[in-house]
Amino acid sequence: MHINYQTIHLNKRYPLAISRGIDSGSDNLFVSIIKDNIVGVGEMSPGVSEGAHTALQGQQALQEFLADDCNESTIEQIYINARAAGVAACALAALDIALWDRQAKAANLPLYRHLGLPLPNVGTSVTIGINPPPIVAQRIPLLLDGTGVKSLKIKLGSTQGIDADKAMYSQVLESSKDYCIQLRVDANGGWNTKDALHMMKWLAERGCDYIEQPIMEGAEADLAYLYKNRPLPIFIDESCRFAEDVAQWSDCVDGVNIKLMKCGGITGALQIMREAKKYNLKTMIGCMGESSLSISAAAALSGAIDHIDLDSQLNLAPDPCHGAQLIDGVIMPNDKLGHGANIKPEFNQQPHNQS
Repeated sequence: MHINYQTIHLNKRYPLAISRGIDSGSDNLFVSIIKDNIVGVGEMSPGVSEGAHTALQGQQALQEFLADDCNESTIEQIYINARAAGVAACALAALDIALWDRQAKAANLPLYRHLGLPLPNVGTSVTIGINPPPIVAQRIPLLLDGTGVKSLKIKLGSTQGIDADKAMYSQVLESSKDYCIQLRVDANGGWNTKDALHMMKWLAERGCDYIEQPIMEGAEADLAYLYKNRPLPIFIDESCRFAEDVAQWSDCVDGVNIKLMKCGGITGALQIMREAKKYNLKTMIGCMGESSLSISAAAALSGAIDHIDLDSQLNLAPDPCHGAQLIDGVIMPNDKLGHGANIKPEFNQQPHNQS
């Protein structure tokens, strides 16, 4: 088995502001696995809380882990071994996606069929970051006109406080009144418990569907209080990284957000999906700063997911990959073998490193 690495810069069309800061782009690591003349490709979007802040850190972690021959190991065993070795989740995601891509290709199947999952029929949300009301008024038509999108995820948790959040959400309501869309809010842990409960009640009165990560990772002891008094369903994101986190918070949330970069790829996502079903929790699948390649891998799972938030590739200028497409508001996998995505020729440079 040969592993090739390539780093590609992804530039955002609109910088994304959330409660923790602003992201205008990233250097993503693309991992290609070649065995028996079949190539599988995966992607890592770096993240500090996901264990690797840069593409180089992710590559080094994988090279160190793969120094021992794992040709005969199953994907699941490689995942277990990598977790035990402390490989960064986002780096593991690139390896895991590539392994599943290659396995589905070897089986002569699209990945969603190889996994035994249906095609999605739930539309994706598109995200609007924290912005002042005049920017919101400009951005809404750009996000919604002609896209078929029916759901909008609004980032709140402004460092300027809940009055700024209310002003932004009110502008979203005004600017989206001529569109038939659902509104969801993600605070990214930007509220304290008191403000979270206040904002949940305020948002519930103004048509919000649910709230994601109302309080910060590490403050989960307050989830029980919020859950008991909740006027909106609560989904956790940063507070649920791996399958073992599901049981811990299952009695004080309504659902969990799965991200491939956070849980270590498709294997980790499937584990979380099984755990969520065990505890009758709803599921969401989201993304970080990813291209169509990683989005295509996530889309292969999305037919079995309740809420979809796979839109990072729609905010790239340009997207360096071909893959799943937005069709009538749904991120739809194609019927090519594997996850169906590839790096565009103009971005697919000769790899510098091999192991």
